[in-house]
Amino acid sequence: MRPPEVEDASEIQRLVRESPPLDVNSIYAYLLLCRHFRDTCVVATRQGQLAGFVSAYIPPNQSNVLFVWQVAVHPAARGHRLGQRMIEHLLARPLPQPIRSIETTVSPSNLPSRRMFAALARDRGAECVEQPMFPPELFGQSGHEEERLLRIGPF
Repeated sequence: MRPPEVEDASEIQRLVRESPPLDVNSIYAYLLLCRHFRDTCVVATRQGQLAGFVSAYIPPNQSNVLFVWQVAVHPAARGHRLGQRMIEHLLARPLPQPIRSIETTVSPSNLPSRRMFAALARDRGAECVEQPMFPPELFGQSGHEEERLLRIGPF
């Protein structure tokens, strides 16, 4: 596991495309994540191939919160808790402020992500609180499901 490099951006986009129901962002967005947010993002490789990616950032005015944007795991690497291990890897990195909680949004039907974040909360002995965040109408006519906020912590 390591911070991403800009050279990883196209492979990250491919991995996300192969990881429904994740929303695929532009290659430019992944380039920016790899350049500007590399300290709070992680890639996992296996035998030289991209096996996983977590994009995350520290929200403005919340220096002890890690907002996890996307967790993508290659189909061949699933079932080994790689997503959770990548998040734990991020939490172990030295950052300007210690991370005390995680926030993320997850749609109600994304059961694998919900199970992963529930396991993370359980393993850390932390509470996981859920509340509405982005209702479906904010996504326009895309038919996108609502995104619910999960808060995990304090650690």
